[in-house]
Amino acid sequence: MTAGQVKNKPSGSVGKSVLRLENQALLRGRGRFMDDMPVPQGTLHAAILRSPHAHAEILSIDTSACLKRDDVFAVVTGAEMLEYTDSLKTAVDTPMEYYGLATDRVRFVGEPVAVVCALDRYAAEDALDDIKVRFKTLPAVIDPVKALNDDATLIHPKMESNAYSRHHFVHGEPDQAFASAEDMIEFTINYPRNSIPPIECFACVAEYLPETGGYDVLSNFPGPFGMQPVMAWALRVPGNRLRLRTPPNAGGNFGTKLCMFPQMVVMCVASRLAGRPVKWLEDRHENLAAANSAQNRVTTVRAAHTSKGEVTAIAFEHWDDNGAYLRAPMPGPIFRMHGTTSNGYKVKHLDVKMNIVATNKCPSGAVRGFGGPQLYFATERLMHKLARKLERDPLEIIRLNLLPSDCFPYRAPAGSLYDSGNFQRCINEGVEQGNLTALLKRREEVRARGGYYGIGYATAVEPSQSNMGYISILKTAEERKRAGPKDGAISYVTVSVDSSGAVNVVSESVPQGQGHATVLAQIVSDQLGLTPQEVTVNLELDTEKDAWSIASGNYSSRFAPAVGSAAQAAALRVRQKLATIASSRLNVPADQIEFSDGRIFARDNPENFIKFYRMAALAHWSPGSLADGMEPGVRERVAWSAPELDASNELGEINSELAYGFAFDFCGVEIDPVTYNIKVDQYVSAHDCGTLLNPAIVDGQVGGSFAAGLGAALYEEFVYDEDGAFYSGTFAEYLVATAPELPPLDIVHCTPTPSPYTLLGAKGVGEGNTYSTPVCIANAIADALDLEDVVLPMSPSKVADLLMSEEPAPPRGMAAPPKNKPRAGGGRALTGEGRTRVPASPQEVWDILLDPRSLAKVIPGCRDLDEVGDNRYRAEVDMGVGPVRGRFEANVALSDLVEPESAMLTGEVSGPLGNGGGSGRVTLEPDGDGTLVIYSYEVTVSGKVASVGGRMLDGAARVLIGQFFNALLRQTGGTASEGVWTRIRRKLRMDK
Repeated sequence: MTAGQVKNKPSGSVGKSVLRLENQALLRGRGRFMDDMPVPQGTLHAAILRSPHAHAEILSIDTSACLKRDDVFAVVTGAEMLEYTDSLKTAVDTPMEYYGLATDRVRFVGEPVAVVCALDRYAAEDALDDIKVRFKTLPAVIDPVKALNDDATLIHPKMESNAYSRHHFVHGEPDQAFASAEDMIEFTINYPRNSIPPIECFACVAEYLPETGGYDVLSNFPGPFGMQPVMAWALRVPGNRLRLRTPPNAGGNFGTKLCMFPQMVVMCVASRLAGRPVKWLEDRHENLAAANSAQNRVTTVRAAHTSKGEVTAIAFEHWDDNGAYLRAPMPGPIFRMHGTTSNGYKVKHLDVKMNIVATNKCPSGAVRGFGGPQLYFATERLMHKLARKLERDPLEIIRLNLLPSDCFPYRAPAGSLYDSGNFQRCINEGVEQGNLTALLKRREEVRARGGYYGIGYATAVEPSQSNMGYISILKTAEERKRAGPKDGAISYVTVSVDSSGAVNVVSESVPQGQGHATVLAQIVSDQLGLTPQEVTVNLELDTEKDAWSIASGNYSSRFAPAVGSAAQAAALRVRQKLATIASSRLNVPADQIEFSDGRIFARDNPENFIKFYRMAALAHWSPGSLADGMEPGVRERVAWSAPELDASNELGEINSELAYGFAFDFCGVEIDPVTYNIKVDQYVSAHDCGTLLNPAIVDGQVGGSFAAGLGAALYEEFVYDEDGAFYSGTFAEYLVATAPELPPLDIVHCTPTPSPYTLLGAKGVGEGNTYSTPVCIANAIADALDLEDVVLPMSPSKVADLLMSEEPAPPRGMAAPPKNKPRAGGGRALTGEGRTRVPASPQEVWDILLDPRSLAKVIPGCRDLDEVGDNRYRAEVDMGVGPVRGRFEANVALSDLVEPESAMLTGEVSGPLGNGGGSGRVTLEPDGDGTLVIYSYEVTVSGKVASVGGRMLDGAARVLIGQFFNALLRQTGGTASEGVWTRIRRKLRMDK
């Protein structure tokens, strides 16, 4: 059905802030999330062994000791994935192969290497220590621009370069526009790699079904369910042998769960090998290190403009960092937003180059915003930088370049069909209702007293409901022609009325907490004359029995324009059927019948009515009394796809989305001149998202995307060093914006411009502020500090680096403090020095250091030590940082021996939690009847230990050094120093 076929807008609960129906269960603690769902008897639990290296060949994997454990039922490695699965398909034609587990080499810190299936998670985690993996480290590639250099290490040897693909789009006549330009502006931006971590991480329960050779998977995978055939192909089964199910509730998503389907394939193989169902719950470190993240992107911007500031042409070149592997639907984000490359501006000429790049980072994914934050950071920085160049107000430049209100529907140069809008009016309403005048006055006041205060602006065209054909534009015109047309996006909604008159709604939107059930109940109840509370909505999806399509799922703000339209059409069909049945009973034409207050009645004579439940019962209890040709029962299923979602043309231009909202933001940012703290003083966000189906839920969506945008601007960043070591493995290192960090948000609902292409006129609104907020705040910071460039996230320390002069040199005779720094080979380098006195002669100390049995007693956590050569030892040690502890294999050597005066200790450790290496010099000096032991060291650590314990590494190093010398004191007959808790208890007289 199309929008032209159905355009009945009821006047009931739609448009009102109906309380969420979902809240009753959630507030009573009766929500059912993945870990609440019952599992089959005998279900095993999985734990994943992950790579501590950014890039390394796998020389061998020994699982024999692990498989000997009584509580372990299966171990899966890349070898088993090669045997039982095929490489996961992507939209890009590339020789890259991906099986969910590493096969030939590891390509990022945290990459899954093996899976252990055991009786419980504790046993599975413990068993990981028994898997021995030998690696040969390789150079890592981190910078997406340098990754394309001719001398860059190939991440995938079968690829000719580290470019998964390259593309060049030309729209209009950009060469001519640049040649005739009055002036040009050029700059480069770097958008950071970040994510939006959900409260609930990914989880699945996979079961192999030997009776059919198929699989049953329960998970909080949110779709799009176009990934279901990708998984089925990988598992070598037809689609109807892979059943996917979802739980009633999910604790957030924000796109991060979308690309987790490879782990579902891995767990299916694990279940097949173990002969039992397998459950896996992703932990927080796994989520941060190895789930997915938004692409970090480098963009060069070149724009032609007039002397007044009107932009006439734009040339972008993007280096989109997609990480170590492409996982479908990657590299979707950059192509999804390509149609809106010009944002809401009237520029006609575009030249866009895209480099889809591989690096040794976690594979990228579909984080909320899906390519929009990166694109609009470029367009909106352009407007501010152009205003700065021309010494004009940025808002004037924005207004000068905006599309006029009389141009809609408007075909943007890159193909998007903007359905409706009045951008200028939305800005005017935002400025007036948000009181920009007062904000400008505040900036003057703060600056007058010498403070830092800036105002930023940003606009964003907000697309919603993806055209499933947009990804086809990464192929050539000839390739698209051979493959056949790709277009549209199907949404399913089923509305049924049972014999008692009770109404049920089923859909495939797979909500993650947004309130979909409430809005569907509003839409359906309005058509049937009921209240939302009288409608039951079930949104659990089961691909074996429910209607679904490749477009099903929760992403791209598809609910309001697409699922809402399908619900409206299905409800109207039910209404029309009941009206037709009632027509003969009420003796009035069907088109003169109304529904309200649980009654079906004649419009001109409300007293001529029949109860809704009685009319519904008739279709069940007396199908023979229905009109000829009318189906018995009351059940209508609608499959809805808008015809405006057409296929691409030969130039790769496509209407990538169905509906396009508009957002205009402005904010004031004050920076403390002493602490450099960044305070968002006021934030105003004006939105036109067409018809508001439920204003309170819209406000929730705007507020949520604002929180995500604030995090990207000021807090969230995945940090890798130049060798690929990962440093953002906990919320101590990876900061997110929580309630205390959120400033007040003033939301302005602009006069709506309903979409002519959706049945209720609604547009999506779930992502707008992820587009606009990061660049709006960046523009305000640039204004406050008079900066040419801003790199997010902007923190007080970065502001200090910009504003403070170099620290003065230390006073004469005082050495500068040592600094921790990255070093070749990867990881974080720790340095330290110190001295301690032991009650033994230098020769006695020397003898202990060179005696294997004595040395084993002084190495912290040493379980076993073997001499493998002259002054060379191999040991098993238990150690860790804070909560991260594990078993490591250590290789230690003594060299540069000057008996009994000095020696050099070198060593390396490796284990499931990471790896490290370093060296230290020990000098022994006589000190009366004892020896002064002087030491210095430099140690490098990487892997999980570094990413989780990054802030505790220095302290941990000091603790290990202390343990070493306490043990040495005991070996020489001295007394070990008291630990801190011993001293505290003694002070408090708590010792017995």
